[in-house]
Amino acid sequence: MPEPAGSLAERAYDLFRDGLRRGAFRPGQRLLETDLAEQLGMSRTPVREAIRRLQSEGLVAHLPARGLCVAMYDAAEVDELYVMREALEGTAARLAAQHAGRAEILLLQAMLDQEAGLTGEAAAEHNRRFHRALHQAAHNRYLLRSLSAISDALLLLGPTTLQTPGRAVAAREEHARVVAAIAGRDSAAAENAARAHIAAAHAARLAMAAAEPA
Repeated sequence: MPEPAGSLAERAYDLFRDGLRRGAFRPGQRLLETDLAEQLGMSRTPVREAIRRLQSEGLVAHLPARGLCVAMYDAAEVDELYVMREALEGTAARLAAQHAGRAEILLLQAMLDQEAGLTGEAAAEHNRRFHRALHQAAHNRYLLRSLSAISDALLLLGPTTLQTPGRAVAAREEHARVVAAIAGRDSAAAENAARAHIAAAHAARLAMAAAEPA
């Protein structure tokens, strides 16, 4: 039995987002329906539906003289993104210190232990799971939606900052300070630690951009 068109569109959407995470699609890359359909192994109709959804979420843009492309941010937009991420992640940590259940704190501590030794995409994926767990522990559905939009936008920034020398070790230490403050129910310390963590990630992102060829 053929797969429903809606299911295929959802699959195309998920495959595209996974490609962004893996670096298969790069910011500014031109997108052609025919090429995408062939690459994803499906017809153009579900691919077209997936592209419409991706456009509505800001992950795909229509650029003058180029057509459909993977969206890309300029330096000012990256700065604005990290300003909002720092504020929202700080709020999530503060609320988690107030509302996280014992099981959620144990999960964060276990995930922290699992970070040691992870590298490359494994470290990046674990980092995403850690932050999702932290966001869930805040118990605020409106904050969760805002952080989900931030997470989507981060897909457009290219390789993870955890690839830069020493960043993975530093990030684990920063995570440890956040988790310790949440476990200690110190909301102010949790927010400060989370903000410092995102500020450090922002600095690493700027360093990566400065090292790239013009």
